[in-house]
Amino acid sequence: MNLVVNGKETNITDGLTVSQLLVQENVKMPDMVSVELNGQILKRTKFEETTLKDDDKVEFIYFMGGGSVVN
Repeated sequence: MNLVVNGKETNITDGLTVSQLLVQENVKMPDMVSVELNGQILKRTKFEETTLKDDDKVEFIYFMGGGSVVN
């Protein structure tokens, strides 16, 4: 099955969930990543139950805190 993950075509096993994809793709700090699936942010509570489908588009999004302004 083919997906686009972070803009790169990727072949995965059929029936993989979003949680399993995070492990397969060696996502660092999976507790800190948000997942966009086909243009929609997926609730973290849905990671385990959302099965990926052929041609899905997945983006891993990391939110970073900013630094400070020094004068």
